[in-house]
Amino acid sequence: MEIPVIDLSRYLEIADQLGTEPVILSGQIEEFGSWLGELCKEVSQILRETGALVVKDPRCTAEDNDKFIDMMEKYFERPREFKLLQERSHLHYQVGVTPEGVEVPRSLVDEEMQKKLKAMPKEFQPSTPSGPDPKWRYMWRVGPRPSNTRFKELNSEPVIPEGFPEWKDTMDSWGCKMISTIEAVAEMAAIGFGLSKCAFTSLMKQGPHLLAPTGSDLSCHRQEGTVFAGYHYDLNFLTIHGRSRFPGLNIWLRNGQKIEVKVPSGCLLIQTGKQIEWLTAGECMAGMHEVVVTNRTIDAIKLASQQNRSLWRVSSTLFAHIASDAVLKPFRPFC
Repeated sequence: MEIPVIDLSRYLEIADQLGTEPVILSGQIEEFGSWLGELCKEVSQILRETGALVVKDPRCTAEDNDKFIDMMEKYFERPREFKLLQERSHLHYQVGVTPEGVEVPRSLVDEEMQKKLKAMPKEFQPSTPSGPDPKWRYMWRVGPRPSNTRFKELNSEPVIPEGFPEWKDTMDSWGCKMISTIEAVAEMAAIGFGLSKCAFTSLMKQGPHLLAPTGSDLSCHRQEGTVFAGYHYDLNFLTIHGRSRFPGLNIWLRNGQKIEVKVPSGCLLIQTGKQIEWLTAGECMAGMHEVVVTNRTIDAIKLASQQNRSLWRVSSTLFAHIASDAVLKPFRPFC
């Protein structure tokens, strides 16, 4: 099964003209044509049924993604001692670098989850990790933070590594562009669910959004079946990824089917997190996923080696959050 690609171009052209309340929106949907209502319902339906969505946003180009990945490959290739200078464990790794071997997948320690996984059909079972994830991650906050908050550890100052003068501009630019994509999708999903256009985005304002690219060293961890990110879901609202240069991401649909994700060039992958599950009372479920070395990953490694390219698998992941001080409760239609 291929995840449908939603082109946001047409919605973005008229988004600023749309009212916020459903009663106004219903009239405008008739005014702009049936395509608007159908497109928004398609977005909400795909999120409900699959927990994943592939979108094309003209504001986020393949060149933007390449520029970001080029810089992160350069960073992850630096020695371990250099990278550990950006570690902030006392802030729960919410800014700076998270070394490999720190993130532990829930499937490794949760016995109840392990029982459920063993009961799944063999072809849909996730790979079994042998320990903590052997991947690095870098956390970079995106967007404004509240001046008054009860959760300062989630709104900490960013960490900039030495020797990367382009770091801040590149991180901020790519992060803000992906947040804009999330906001457009959140508006469309809200309209599709019959909510006000800003139902989700109003709760996202000044949220602790994190650009959190991962780096996995395929020169060391290249055996088929190696688990870089064990079976898990994300705790945030929506997660967005640019296209990686190495495949290996598997997701599970709501019906339990496991599929390998293939993101076309110039497109972005969006997945549902736990916060949207709570806001919709389970209408949308947090999407389960993993990152594993597959035969397609090995083919990409061979090609990269022949072309003398980096063997670090970088994911341009961004976690979009509901604001730290907001209360998570189901919207009325889902109660």
